[in-house]
Amino acid sequence: MSKDNGMKDKLKGAAKKAEGEVKEKTGRASDNPELQHEGNVDKAKGKVHETVGKAKDDRADKF
Repeated sequence: MSKDNGMKDKLKGAAKKAEGEVKEKTGRASDNPELQHEGNVDKAKGKVHETVGKAKDDRADKF
């Protein structure tokens, strides 16, 4: 496993978290609970991608 794979997941996660943050704040500002919820879901998905990326990096460091 290369460190590239971990970095891709971390970058994808950061982008998804940022997208979720925008959706969540837009939903809150426009009183749109569905958009707010969608933003929270996107932020959670982003955190998962970042965690996967970190795990891939950790695993690559061990081998």
